[in-house]
Amino acid sequence: MPAAGRRAVLVVDDDDRVRAVVRAVLEADDFEVAEAADGPSALALLAADDGHGEAGGRPNVLVLDVMMPGMDGIEVCRQVDHTTTKVLMLTAREDLATRDASAAAGADAFLAKPFSAVELLDAIERLSADEPAV
Repeated sequence: MPAAGRRAVLVVDDDDRVRAVVRAVLEADDFEVAEAADGPSALALLAADDGHGEAGGRPNVLVLDVMMPGMDGIEVCRQVDHTTTKVLMLTAREDLATRDASAAAGADAFLAKPFSAVELLDAIERLSADEPAV
């Protein structure tokens, strides 16, 4: 798929089942999907991405679980280059403190678990349509 109009997503969640569900929903809507099981792995994929990664280049949207062992999603979000990647926080914690911390870290959107496929697609479509400035 060409870089222009490319819809690539990196899904970061320590739960294999959540990653599989998100991947299935997004691939059914023609998104290219890469996965990472934790924060350090996600950051390594982003740093090593030379345009030939699993998702065909740097993802334009990052789906991040908040609660992960070790480095949580909020810390990962702080370290992401927000000029090239939009961030959707995906979490079972729907409290105001988590939302505020996510926003302060640079998250562009927030979706609470459990979520529907329609909610996920709507959020990802909005973020991928709103291309970050490069």
